[in-house]
Amino acid sequence: MEKKKYSKRYCRYTEAKLEFIDYKDVEMLKHSLSERYKIMPRRLTGNTKRWQERVEVAIKRARHMALIPYIVDRKKVIENPFKI
Repeated sequence: MEKKKYSKRYCRYTEAKLEFIDYKDVEMLKHSLSERYKIMPRRLTGNTKRWQERVEVAIKRARHMALIPYIVDRKKVIENPFKI
């Protein structure tokens, strides 16, 4: 069997030659988040270990400051659970 050939992923932060990641820049942080706002792993984003750790800290700070939600629930939401 032949092995699948994947394209090499590059760290977007290393290529951009950034000094640091600002937690207030939500648009940049969204590239490292899934559609349910979970932090994507390095193997999917292609980030280096150094930058992945910095991205995680920035996302956690943004969540703490309520810039990014902790949980996004796509299921049916009951507006008033006490109303029958």
